Amino acid sequence: MIELRSKIDKGIVAGLPKVSFGGRIFVVYTEENARQAIDYLNTHAVVGIDTETRPSFRKGTTNKVALLQVSTFDTCFLFRLNHIGLPDFLEDFLQNDVLKVGLSLKDDFMMLRRRNQKDPREGNWVELQDYVSRFGIEEKSLQKIYALLFQEKISKSQRLSNWEADVLTEAQQLYAATDAWACVRIYEYLEELRQHGNYVIVKNE
Repeated sequence: MIELRSKIDKGIVAGLPKVSFGGRIFVVYTEENARQAIDYLNTHAVVGIDTETRPSFRKGTTNKVALLQVSTFDTCFLFRLNHIGLPDFLEDFLQNDVLKVGLSLKDDFMMLRRRNQKDPREGNWVELQDYVSRFGIEEKSLQKIYALLFQEKISKSQRLSNWEADVLTEAQQLYAATDAWACVRIYEYLEELRQHGNYVIVKNE
């Protein structure tokens, strides 16, 4: 029987070993490559989704979303929206029946709508913050949810880096891919527990 705890202390998270995506990463700069990526992703039932935006340190100024990460369990595509925009076929993918799992999706949706007017919420989406609550998990951050389930820590060191740089560093690519992949891993792990019922919820003292 697997025990699921409701919370985890940030001090415990800090001491956990780091984890990062170990699969293939493809950086997508062109519409042609984006179409090929979407063809591949459409063969999967579930993907993880995240976005990155270059931070603005000027009050009242927000940059457009620069990167869309879409990951399967072993392959992640980094769509450089600051190069290709948000073409119709990519929007169609966001609105189709492939199950897309993300965290704080309302923020991602807001940023994507600033790129184009279509509303991606019409697609098939799972908000992890809502989903994990069904298992008694009260944490809201991806890092803490992942740490609770797998006793590993996702690094957030690249979060405020320049996502519009001409070339994304290896560290940026790994950070971006890990966040999208983690969403898939969390969802599939909890779905397996739900189907088998072999878990118990342990409330933190």
